[in-house]
Amino acid sequence: MHLRRLAMFAEWDDESALERFLADDDLGRQLDSGWHVRLQYLRRYGQVAALAGLPVQAGRSDPQEPIVAVTLARLKVLELPRFLKWGRPVERLVAGHPGTTFATAAVRPPHTFSTFTIWRSVREMTDMVHGRSAVPQAHTHTVAMAEQHRRDFHHESTFMRFRPLSEHGTWEGRTLLP
Repeated sequence: MHLRRLAMFAEWDDESALERFLADDDLGRQLDSGWHVRLQYLRRYGQVAALAGLPVQAGRSDPQEPIVAVTLARLKVLELPRFLKWGRPVERLVAGHPGTTFATAAVRPPHTFSTFTIWRSVREMTDMVHGRSAVPQAHTHTVAMAEQHRRDFHHESTFMRFRPLSEHGTWEGRTLLP
């Protein structure tokens, strides 16, 4: 846990609007000295009310290109024990997967959480999702998703894919995009 870190996910009208925010806004100037990656939205699975205007698909990806995956979910608080039981093995799988270059999560108490992962390729990510990776416990995600479908852990959730466009700054002294 990093209680002094802030995760921000935002949509901008265009690149110049983002640049103005980073230069002119108090929060923007603080964030500008940290790490960030600029993304192009491609698609989503599921839906959360806060992102209701987001199209299901806005673009396609090449199986060999890098991809950023973001989940956003509002957990049913009473489902927390089940979520942890099924989710922790997936967390270990993703964090240790050779196709992952970065994996982190953020929480907004009491029940909103998000994950952010950078993958070397779309194919490596989708192979992990479907249990086709040549890694120990490759089936972990598939099993957890079956449990999720059996009895949903969340009030609402979405999984989104983004094409990484550019990386700015460093994360703990290193760049993260493949």
